[in-house]
Amino acid sequence: MESKVSEGGLNVTLTIRLLMHGKEVGSIIGKKGETVKKMREESGARINISEGNCPERIVTITGPTDAIFKAFAMIAYKFEEDIINSMSNSTATSKPPVTLRLVVPASQCGSLIGKGGSKIKEIRESTGAQVQVAGDMLPNSTERAVTISGTPDAIIQCVKQICVVMLEVQSQSPPKGATIPYRPKPASTPVIFAGGQAYTIQGQYAIPHPDLTKLHQLAMQQTPFTPLGQTTPAFPGTHGALGFSGLDASPPASTHELTIPNDLIGCIIGRQGTKINEIRQMSGAQIKIANATEGSSERQITITGTPANISLAQYLINARLTSEVTGMGAL
Repeated sequence: MESKVSEGGLNVTLTIRLLMHGKEVGSIIGKKGETVKKMREESGARINISEGNCPERIVTITGPTDAIFKAFAMIAYKFEEDIINSMSNSTATSKPPVTLRLVVPASQCGSLIGKGGSKIKEIRESTGAQVQVAGDMLPNSTERAVTISGTPDAIIQCVKQICVVMLEVQSQSPPKGATIPYRPKPASTPVIFAGGQAYTIQGQYAIPHPDLTKLHQLAMQQTPFTPLGQTTPAFPGTHGALGFSGLDASPPASTHELTIPNDLIGCIIGRQGTKINEIRQMSGAQIKIANATEGSSERQITITGTPANISLAQYLINARLTSEVTGMGAL
């Protein structure tokens, strides 16, 4: 089976997706991107890392099967090196295994497990790696996580066998319906405004956020809206929301556009528009949400106001989106 991949499969281009935590991604990227650059050059595989401030990131490896195996080998040995380095600073005596998490379309997981678990048992026994296929699909996707643990050599052999299964599945029965890829959500940073200060929630504590407070104050100086619950000028010594006289003194208004997936637009709007109205009032920006268009999975949001208004509106919208991860209200 191995020879089929290493010889006959050289011209077959595969794409393998890995799910990694931030620390693991940092290890793969290396200082100034040097590690991932070296991996790309030496393996010949394309290695792309998803953007975003997320606790999890997707690492996509694309190329001929031999290039993919070289890339996996480099990643596995890099993780083992990290484990050895971390052990030198701890009292642990036994070395934990290297662990990689593949993201595999659910439609291919049945073949990977085999009848009565026969295939996955065969892979475990022949490679010495531990392989677990998650029972549930990853959130908002049709993909499952496949966790592989063991020595770097065992992991490489295991990935080879998984690739064989995936190639066989693709050649015998093309997937029914489109695969919805898993996209990690950003880390949650709920935001609260109180007494003219901005706070981010970390665990059970509200931590003052000076940058956000500055944005909030700038926006309030330049907006005709009254901050929530305030009937006096927003900040002593400055033109508060009510102390603001005329629009001529404010910097020229500009416009910024962004797109939001349809399935997340509800958390931005809130029940009967409560959340979007709060964001408008806090930021002082005009915010328009375009109607859904047929065939599109996204909605366009247009933000108009001063640069400070727009920055704050963007941050508040992002805070609403990120709060979905933990279910905590951002405003």
